Amino acid sequence: MYRTKERGGNGYQFFTADMTIKEQDRIAFENALHYALERDEFRLHYQPVVSPQGRILGVEALIRWQHPKMGLLGPAQFIALAEQTGRIEPIGEWVLRSACEQLQQWHLAGFDGLSLAVNVSPRQLLQKNFAQTVREIVQAFGLDPAQLELEVTEGILAKSEASAAVLREISLIGVRLSIDDFGTGYSSLAYLKRFPISTLKIDQSFVRGVPDDAEDSAVVVAIIAMARSLGLRLVAEGVETAAQLGFLRAHSCDAIQGYHFSRPVTPEVMTRLLQDGRPLGPASVTAPG
Repeated sequence: MYRTKERGGNGYQFFTADMTIKEQDRIAFENALHYALERDEFRLHYQPVVSPQGRILGVEALIRWQHPKMGLLGPAQFIALAEQTGRIEPIGEWVLRSACEQLQQWHLAGFDGLSLAVNVSPRQLLQKNFAQTVREIVQAFGLDPAQLELEVTEGILAKSEASAAVLREISLIGVRLSIDDFGTGYSSLAYLKRFPISTLKIDQSFVRGVPDDAEDSAVVVAIIAMARSLGLRLVAEGVETAAQLGFLRAHSCDAIQGYHFSRPVTPEVMTRLLQDGRPLGPASVTAPG
């Protein structure tokens, strides 16, 4: 029945032993995820956000799961399940707290201009006292709130007035807000006007096509122009080639993120990049750390 529903309904599926095996694997995976936090299996990697000239401006914290049998897993392999099972709230708080602690360590080491971006799920936003949790974490690590940026998806802006109230409360703390994967969801000028957004992150699906694809290039130029008119900072995600970087430089994009400069890396590798002090060049880091 569930397999039929997954395929859109209005059909049928014959039972096979393979289905039982897959269901057992799914249950085992879900059970492992449930205990991953208390077993200290999560890790944070950091991807540099750089100026068009390669100077490191900040980092984005990205979660990984060191699964005891499957090895290091990226968020695409488990975050959706964490959302479905309600585990995203404690996991999300762990990410925010751990990333802010790491930012404090970098600031104490002399890199006090570094900023931090952390993704926030819709369920976190609707969690009771989420804004207060953010405030407490920022204060606990002695951070300037303006150096923390919480990334939300476009869909959140269209969902509920409750999430809008939380975003406004977070903004009053001084923490900045950005829209991740901009251009792929439900955003409109009305939403950008209503919400206290400071940054737009151009989705990599558009960046991938520049400068050769005329439509993608036109979309990116339009987003840049819109951001300029609204006084918003702009970050281009998924930059992988010199041609893409050249296009974004020519159109005065504020910041760049992508494999052209660095993949997400461990805190130790990120620290070495900061200590080096030089602007990142093409493929400064080609491995996860």
